[in-house]
Amino acid sequence: MISIIIITTVGEKRLSSSVKRKTVEMKTIREVIDDYLASVTLSRSANTTRTYRNAMNTFEEVLTSHKLPADKTQIEDLHEEPVTWMATALKSLSPSTEQCYLTATVGLYEYIAGEDLAPINLPRVRLLIKQRARRPGIRLPQFPKADIETVLTYAQSLNAQPHEDETQHLINMRDRSFLITLADTGLRVHEACKLRRGDIDWHESRAIIIGKGNKEAVLRFSKRSINAIREYLQLRAKLDGAGGKALGALPVFARHDKASGSKIKPISTTTGRKIVSDRVREAVGDDAVGTITPHSFRHYFVTTILMSSGNLKLAQELARHTNIAVTQRYTHLSDDELDRKYQDIFG
Repeated sequence: MISIIIITTVGEKRLSSSVKRKTVEMKTIREVIDDYLASVTLSRSANTTRTYRNAMNTFEEVLTSHKLPADKTQIEDLHEEPVTWMATALKSLSPSTEQCYLTATVGLYEYIAGEDLAPINLPRVRLLIKQRARRPGIRLPQFPKADIETVLTYAQSLNAQPHEDETQHLINMRDRSFLITLADTGLRVHEACKLRRGDIDWHESRAIIIGKGNKEAVLRFSKRSINAIREYLQLRAKLDGAGGKALGALPVFARHDKASGSKIKPISTTTGRKIVSDRVREAVGDDAVGTITPHSFRHYFVTTILMSSGNLKLAQELARHTNIAVTQRYTHLSDDELDRKYQDIFG
């Protein structure tokens, strides 16, 4: 009786493997690319997903130009050579874009190998790319420091600005706390938009966040940023209490448009960028719009630490840079001594 069950189980496994192989054989490269992009959507940001989709569109064009159309070619017929075609086709783009697109292409091959859809030699794929990819040049961060400080001074005054109604007052207080928080914490815009009330330890002026690369990190608030957030949330208390949700689950920075109604919903990254552009326009003028982005405040944050402390390791830790080489790009902006010596020589 037991042996019969075992035989049946083995037979079912063989049948399952056979069905799986038939399913795989029926999939085209395009279908697998669609599955790959669906997995990327679940694990990456909207911007990353968009970049990967553009990369895969280019990859399909490359395949078609080499008589390997993605919509007609079976996935098992895909080999490593298209990686070299892709690398060649990307030479007309910037090195950084090339790097992003090749990363997406490697991701596709890793997905295919992981799902056992085709016999892919991953070490060869990586070697081919290493031999052909350009190294993107390291750009030094540039931002109008004086204009950012003007914007921050303007932001601090938003709590005292005249307002037509309570909603406008809420928007002013939200934007005030949002801009000050970006400048004093180094938060990336998507991190700020995802920040929840429950993430903040009000006694320690700290928060635990999930940052870039899905890594947990400790965020520290300055006195003016934590006070600005507290004042905004105190003004919002009535709305927060009427929603029925636990306060800890509510976003720190909420929408106050008509579409959100009485519900407390988090602002999107698009709204975060609009807050910056609108307030830059009001504080500095139309010509400054676009020269200051949410990420400019992060540049400001790192540079402020370096200018105040001269401690590269401290700046790396507070900015949550995995690689200290990223932090080193800011050192040229904080070396006042070099500037003075240069002027003494060339005056």
